[in-house]
Amino acid sequence: MGHEPDGRPGQPKTVKEWVFTLDHKVIGVWYLIGAIASFVVAGLAASAMRIELGSVGPDITDNGDIYNLWLTMHGAVMVLGFQIPALLGFVANWAVPIMVGGKDMAFPRVNAMSVWLLWSGILLALANLVIPDSWNGMWTGYPPYSLTDGAGNTALYSFIVVVLGMSSVFGAVNLACTVAFMRCKGMGWFQMPLTVWCVFTANVIQLIFVPVLAASVILLSLDKYLGFGFYNPEVGGDVLLYQNLFWFYSHPAVYVILLPFMGIMFEIFAVSARNDVFNYKATVWSVIAFIPVSSDVWVHHAYVAGLPDWLRLLQTFTTLLISLPFGLLMLSLTGTLFRGSIRYTGPMWWAMAAFMMLIIGALTGIPNALSAVDYGISDSYVIMSHFHYVMAVSGSMSIFAGVFFWFPKLSGRMCNEFLTKATAAGFFVGMNIVMGPLYLAGIEGMPRRYMDYQMFADNATIVDAQHWSTIGLYITFVSALLTIVTWLHGAIAGEKATSANPWGSESLEFTATAIIPGQGNFPTPVICPEGWHPYNFIDNPKPQFEPHPGTSGHH
Repeated sequence: MGHEPDGRPGQPKTVKEWVFTLDHKVIGVWYLIGAIASFVVAGLAASAMRIELGSVGPDITDNGDIYNLWLTMHGAVMVLGFQIPALLGFVANWAVPIMVGGKDMAFPRVNAMSVWLLWSGILLALANLVIPDSWNGMWTGYPPYSLTDGAGNTALYSFIVVVLGMSSVFGAVNLACTVAFMRCKGMGWFQMPLTVWCVFTANVIQLIFVPVLAASVILLSLDKYLGFGFYNPEVGGDVLLYQNLFWFYSHPAVYVILLPFMGIMFEIFAVSARNDVFNYKATVWSVIAFIPVSSDVWVHHAYVAGLPDWLRLLQTFTTLLISLPFGLLMLSLTGTLFRGSIRYTGPMWWAMAAFMMLIIGALTGIPNALSAVDYGISDSYVIMSHFHYVMAVSGSMSIFAGVFFWFPKLSGRMCNEFLTKATAAGFFVGMNIVMGPLYLAGIEGMPRRYMDYQMFADNATIVDAQHWSTIGLYITFVSALLTIVTWLHGAIAGEKATSANPWGSESLEFTATAIIPGQGNFPTPVICPEGWHPYNFIDNPKPQFEPHPGTSGHH
């Protein structure tokens, strides 16, 4: 292929075209906008909580219901409104079809319905901030509290979860069909980018487990409003049934988020290091292994709920088992960098920072699988810090890395390189100051979800940890704000991209499309020649185009 192909025109120009589009790339942008809006809401809720915890006694409010509302909005919106839509919405919709050489998603109208279900869920979640009977039962919705009037509108909580779940299921079916049946000629299963494999596997997990979550929250509303007795002990129910159903989905959901953001790391690491993904096929099988293994790790959330010893021992083994495929992925990421000619671009700064945060979170997570250890740290700041390092921080930084990586293809412009690196450094430093000291507070016995810690006022370790964590919040807040400003500046006034492949990738979204891919993505159908691979940076055969009748095509 002697020159870069030109994408066909078809970028939406009017509001109507943006709203009613069936183009997977525009729908992907809608997912991204919704995800960033959710990140802002969840971040503001987290900021309010952190400022409240900055010192002993009330700083913003002494109303526990308001604090619980912040806690609920932060957890639910960050996971269901930001991370899952960004990874299984934006990445799955915008990047995956182009990466496999497809012209669109398999079912464009279902795709459009999925994104508007997401936006419906986001708007309903925002409505929870202003309605009189707002839900404050936290994102987990545990009974018996969620069955009381004090928890607020349980029906709204159930409905939001079901709406977002429907969006995920429709999107998962669409993505699976796209990957299975719309790959370009010459692209076998073991020639797909790791990002595609990770997103595909995450969607399979969603398809299996989301119905369980939907059923669990529907039964919650039936208990509260119609007097059913699934979870109510007063009429023969069992609150542990909900805990098991909820975590049967929600722990696999950790890997629904983890796998795609690790897929982004693989993409950026390989391109930046000019290296093949280390042990590619073993890495793919490790990704696939998450499907069966993730189905049997949820019980560690109930170690302290009175389980028999034999079950806790068994679940300790199955929970530790997930470390095997995860460890292989971490080894593969490290091996991909080994002896690479690493270029520390802006996206690479974000990806490296995310990788280091993931290492910290992973190492502090291994002891949590041991039931004897968990008895001492369950529901403490140790668990909260571990979860945030792995999911909230590493996941969010990987998403930001992906946005910066694909930004030239989204906007046709480049983000400011200095600001990209500065915001990555600020976010990394800020979040370590936020979360690092809280490990010490947890070891000292500080429970999570408390709005005040008057009972620990004489414990200097806990008081100092809360103080330093709040200082870290201000650094993180400024960095996050500057990140969004960097995107806006890049989209409006950034330097125009002069190449369709500014990072030197071998993946199809960079090598076979225009600077901004047009309608249909490719000028003519793509053919991957024999020997092509997305991570072969030495003598890699270039993708070719199959000419339409009466055209010369690109060769």
